[in-house]
Amino acid sequence: MSPAVLIVDDDTFIRKLITTTLEDVSGFALIEAADGHEAIDAAALHRPRIVFLDVDMPRMDGIETCRALRAMDELRDTRIVMLTAGSEHEPDARAAGADLFLTKPFSPLDLLRLVDELA
Repeated sequence: MSPAVLIVDDDTFIRKLITTTLEDVSGFALIEAADGHEAIDAAALHRPRIVFLDVDMPRMDGIETCRALRAMDELRDTRIVMLTAGSEHEPDARAAGADLFLTKPFSPLDLLRLVDELA
């Protein structure tokens, strides 16, 4: 079974941008979630190597989701990349356990480089 990448964003366009960029080159199974609740369920099931996690989402924001993912023992080695439009959430996200940040908008090339570094 291929290692998984979990893409969590309430914006369908962003999820599709990431999956389209990674689907042919990454060698990862790509899993999508539209909010934090879906992300927690998907992470428990697939144990992703990398999580791309949007900060601003309804129901459960990215900071709260990051904390919940970090509380799961089976995800302690998972790398969490926060997707954000600015740096104002960075201190809270780091405190919640985020490893890296990718600022929107980002280029597909930036995304590929980041995945290559983390893989």
